[in-house]
Amino acid sequence: MNRKEHWENVYTTRSVTDVSWYQETPSISLHLIDRAGIEKDDPIIDVGGGASVLVDFLLDRGFTDVSVLDIASAAIASAKNRLGARAAQAQWHEADVTALRLGRKFKLWHDRAVFHFLREAKDREAYIRNLDAHLAPDGYVIIATFSLNGPTKCSGLDIMQYDEESITLEFGEVLQLNGSVTETHITPSKKEQEFKYFCFTRRDSANPAA
Repeated sequence: MNRKEHWENVYTTRSVTDVSWYQETPSISLHLIDRAGIEKDDPIIDVGGGASVLVDFLLDRGFTDVSVLDIASAAIASAKNRLGARAAQAQWHEADVTALRLGRKFKLWHDRAVFHFLREAKDREAYIRNLDAHLAPDGYVIIATFSLNGPTKCSGLDIMQYDEESITLEFGEVLQLNGSVTETHITPSKKEQEFKYFCFTRRDSANPAA
């Protein structure tokens, strides 16, 4: 089963409110986006955000250029169904982030729990290359992964754990790490998962995100 087939199966066989990464309110993401200080009309992309409610909160806050990227059409369909007519206020992209070609740049790139699934170096290199191609010169990046104290598997797949040192080894040629936040996420089944949220700007940017 390839990556797309895996995630289509997840979202067609499980309720989006039962998956371990489900959040009723993406509090830390919203806090970090606020800290970035971007304008309401600045373009934002939520990578792997198909069924996440982050888009709902961003629209509620008046952001007018929100894109949601997910590999699974079922995840995107779920979010559109939840939003109803409001779904037309966002832009939806069904694609693998390692093969992304959107032809535009974003002021803020947000990824909660996609990058840590990329265990092969070639996939991580493709992710970073595509992030670089789609990030505005003064752009901000927020990437959340399982921490060194977090799980080693998710959705039946092995993942990569990160701390500040290891994430810098991945992104350091392109991005400057400006800070991190640790979250103990409580899953719908009441288990604890420790995440790290890493905040970056381009190395030539003068405006840190955290």
